[in-house]
Amino acid sequence: MKNIKLVLLRHGQSLWNKQKRFTGWTDIGLSEEGKEEAAAAGEILKKNGFIFDLALTSTLKRAVETLTIVLKKMNHPVIPIKQSFRLNEKHYGDLQGKSKLKMIKKYGENQVHLWRRGYDVRPPALKKPVNGEPLTESLKDVFKRVLAYWQEEIVSELKLGKRILISAHGNSLRALIKYLDKVSDENISKINIPTGLPLVYEFSSDLKPVKHYYLGDPKKVTQAMSAEVNQLKKK
Repeated sequence: MKNIKLVLLRHGQSLWNKQKRFTGWTDIGLSEEGKEEAAAAGEILKKNGFIFDLALTSTLKRAVETLTIVLKKMNHPVIPIKQSFRLNEKHYGDLQGKSKLKMIKKYGENQVHLWRRGYDVRPPALKKPVNGEPLTESLKDVFKRVLAYWQEEIVSELKLGKRILISAHGNSLRALIKYLDKVSDENISKINIPTGLPLVYEFSSDLKPVKHYYLGDPKKVTQAMSAEVNQLKKK
């Protein structure tokens, strides 16, 4: 029996990614570069013979738009698409819309790193709720909602043999990777996911991860990983 495959895709660069601003649940669209990244992801998925039975995405337009571009570029047949807030990005609370570089100058690099990458550290909260959104979230909070979605929605589809593409966000995908790869609370801060690069997970028949890998030129993957790690060091 062939391994079961699941493809994870962080949305293409958004307008606020480009401006180095905290985005979270703010519904920001893709930059032109982000649209190109999504198209390139579609091309490489098609080139590698991927076909999907189901697509899952967050409720945020940058992930939805990425998925739309990918499927169009693949000339993919129409498939069910399900949206869930459980795949949304981490809510950055009062930091949303603010410059990451300005926050580093104000609070220090270590504190901003903890807000961005720490497991159980929540950014400063909103002073009042907006449209029923969380006031703020840590990665631990995201992990809980993503794990619930995995157990309640995704596992049963994979067991049916469904080929699934998930278009989501850096932190919701980090949360899923933490669970799949049993990454420690400490080491999850070292996991970085570049925008627009398909990440393939292969599972055994009992849904144990066998291996995972990015599609594409290894040199370009390495460059994208390095750029993601060093994005705030470019003044």
